[in-house]
Amino acid sequence: MVDLDPRSRWKVHASAGRRRNQKERTAMDAKHLQQTIESIIDSGIIGVTARVTDAHGEWTGSAGAAALGADAKPPVDGHIRIGSNTKTFTATMVLQLVAEGRLGLDDPVAAHLPEFGVDARITVRMLLQQTSGLFNFTGEVYEDGSIVLGVPVPYGPGGEAWLDDRFKSYRPQELAELALARPPRFAPGEGWSYSNTNYVLARLLIERVTGRSVQAELERLVLAPLGMAHTVVPTDAEIAEPHARAYYRNGEDTVDVTRQNPSWVSAGGDMISTTADLRTFIAALTGGDLLPAELREEMFTPRPTGIPGMDYGLGVFVLTTADGATVISHNGASVGHAALMYAAPDGSKTLTAALNCVDDANLTVAAAFKGAQQRLLETVFGAA
Repeated sequence: MVDLDPRSRWKVHASAGRRRNQKERTAMDAKHLQQTIESIIDSGIIGVTARVTDAHGEWTGSAGAAALGADAKPPVDGHIRIGSNTKTFTATMVLQLVAEGRLGLDDPVAAHLPEFGVDARITVRMLLQQTSGLFNFTGEVYEDGSIVLGVPVPYGPGGEAWLDDRFKSYRPQELAELALARPPRFAPGEGWSYSNTNYVLARLLIERVTGRSVQAELERLVLAPLGMAHTVVPTDAEIAEPHARAYYRNGEDTVDVTRQNPSWVSAGGDMISTTADLRTFIAALTGGDLLPAELREEMFTPRPTGIPGMDYGLGVFVLTTADGATVISHNGASVGHAALMYAAPDGSKTLTAALNCVDDANLTVAAAFKGAQQRLLETVFGAA
């Protein structure tokens, strides 16, 4: 038998007649998965945890450290700031409200949020699909390389200002107004551009048509039905224990930024969750437990983004692996924390992971983060 790392677990579900071969194959798979996450520990990436669920059961593993200079591994069930995975939750809630008849995918956004002066041609679908053309308040990057910011952000020219201001609270309405005061990138529906503004407006839509907070609707529509107890839309800088530490390098100083107020990005990437809750969510979403079949199909219908192998549906990336397999995904980074979320289109296989790292204004860790995504995706789903 292959010795399993004690930090890894694989729960085997097999008939008695196949149990021996199943265990042997599972042990080898578990060793390979553990080796993969250990190989991810790299310059800037301090620790990683991963969770894989498929026909053989569930495996979890941890590698690296929970904090700089520490020996303890990151907690497998730790809380993590999930960044842009928030968009998939937000899109799901909007589509659930469509299913309830509260709004339509092709409704003009201005019909529900008239006070913002949104272009009358922009629809709910365009927000979720990132085709509205609206200025991205967290930083619009133009073809000539210039960057225009709406608020201080941790990357690029706003890094030091963000660090100094990381406990400041922004209202979603304020962020929407900042963005809508800027010229759009293109006319509605005439391109694709990743913009956090779209999802702030989607959050405001949820709250307007329901008369309730986005957290209350998240509880009603997703968390309570799925029994997800560790996912939250934060209202301050806190993050529940247990968790790995997050860091930001500013010149010669490395600052612990585990406590930070993510309101500067709002529904573009503010939520906190765990790999277990992310697994429950993406399995339910792809497995058909959260949306009617026709809306699930709408969500997973891709639009070209110009990024090879990565098209975009409604709040999800639709990836195509080298062997032609489709994977539904969204990943997110949130200043020293990052979360990965992948699933087969029918929910039969899922991969969720969490990373803690040292971030900086120059995105120095970006290459290592991209490599980590690629290695995990290749190991679990085949080459992308």
